Amino acid sequence: MVRLGDLLPDAARGLGLEDELRLSRAMRTFERIVAERVPAASGACRIARIDGFTIIVEADAPIVAQEVRLRGPELLAAFASAPAGFRATDLRVIVGPNHGNR
Repeated sequence: MVRLGDLLPDAARGLGLEDELRLSRAMRTFERIVAERVPAASGACRIARIDGFTIIVEADAPIVAQEVRLRGPELLAAFASAPAGFRATDLRVIVGPNHGNR
């Protein structure tokens, strides 16, 4: 018997969806890390995209963005050591959709 989760990477690669699967796992990992380390921001921010070694996070409110920025080094370190994470060098936070970088 094989777990479905073990089949997904090969299936995603075969369908050309490997990057999307990696992004999805990274997003879930980041959400878990935020919930553990910055509970007040849990559910109020998410990865919008990954640009090279930069994680762009969308926050629902300026106060959430500020807290995530302040805790950025800690979040990046935890993300780098997580199984679905990677070593990112920068964390940028934007407020709400289409509000640009702040």
